[in-house]
Amino acid sequence: MLEWKGLKMSEEGGFGITLAERFFGFILLIIGAIAAYYTFTSVQALDAFAAFFGFLSIIPLVLGLFLLTAKTE
Repeated sequence: MLEWKGLKMSEEGGFGITLAERFFGFILLIIGAIAAYYTFTSVQALDAFAAFFGFLSIIPLVLGLFLLTAKTE
């Protein structure tokens, strides 16, 4: 029978996965911060939708923080 040696999945997360997770977390953090800044500085233009867009801009910020602080196993 054909046996695959050395191609088993490791139990720990690889360096590439950890790096990708941190990179996307950092990108989400930047996007969320920019969106929150522009939302909260243009409240007068958004009128009734300021709270809605404020909430939507905080979501990527929180996801980015989560990805930066989460531990890959």
